[in-house]
Amino acid sequence: LVIGTIATALIQSSSTVTSIIVGLVAGGLPVAVAVPMVMGANIGTSITNTIVSLGHVRDKSEFKRAFSAATVHDFFNLFSVVIFLPLEIAFGFLEKIGAWLATPFFGAGDASMKSFNFVKAATKPVVGTAKDVAQSIGDQVGGALLIVVGILLIFVAITFIGKLLKQLMVGKAKEIMHTAIGRGPISGIFSGTAVTVLVQSSSTTTSLMVPLAGSGSFNLKQIYPFTLGANIGTCITALLAATAVTGNGEAALQIAFIHLTYNVLGVVFIYGLPFLRYLPVRAAEWLGATAAENKLVALAYILGVFFVIPGVLIGVSNLV
Repeated sequence: LVIGTIATALIQSSSTVTSIIVGLVAGGLPVAVAVPMVMGANIGTSITNTIVSLGHVRDKSEFKRAFSAATVHDFFNLFSVVIFLPLEIAFGFLEKIGAWLATPFFGAGDASMKSFNFVKAATKPVVGTAKDVAQSIGDQVGGALLIVVGILLIFVAITFIGKLLKQLMVGKAKEIMHTAIGRGPISGIFSGTAVTVLVQSSSTTTSLMVPLAGSGSFNLKQIYPFTLGANIGTCITALLAATAVTGNGEAALQIAFIHLTYNVLGVVFIYGLPFLRYLPVRAAEWLGATAAENKLVALAYILGVFFVIPGVLIGVSNLV
């Protein structure tokens, strides 16, 4: 959980981290170990819009609204982890649902994933050359080199695609946001999902909302459903990555479906139950008001939630 959080906070892209996790699962990482990492990626991605909100720090009332709008995403993801991680540890229900969803794609003949994996076919010559070069160095050194190069390529590719999509789609995304926000929760959730699929980045989607909240154009309850949709939309990258893996493709698709299932269930469960629905909103409003009074609270929150607490937990787990 904390490794997923820190990795995403450092890279500022849950899409990249979940794509790397998909690759690791295809290479043999147990799905049960990967599930909490995916949950941690959801928390870590919240840092980007929280940092964006600091741009409003000079105006007290504006900063209060902006910081609240940024941290509602954080609190929703934290509540999701608090609810679903113990259930997953106890019953493994996400792992089972992911396996059930992945199974139909790995039947016989044309029903298998390999039958439509055009990405693998297109990249096969390059992959073959890379493997030959790695084998000439040696199994261990060459294998380690391939891992490092593979992760770097994932990071570069998703960053490059993200920049291109932002140039093409951010203007359109703003139009969708202005049209959808305030028209009801269902419209907000679906629009948040659509925009995030277009720009392939929940960080971009949620960061676009912060200035709207800071300026007072929309209130927190209007923006909140759009944030939930962003959580669902960001799952598309891991699903695309799962279609291009070599190795244990079924497990890779399973973890991608787990990511989608986890985010959908989080929205259905937390937003669907009236007594849970606005807990993230209330927590974010309280934190925004506190941070507006004392700016150091905002800095302590960012460092504590995304770096210090996860770092301490990793240290403790290593000692134990």
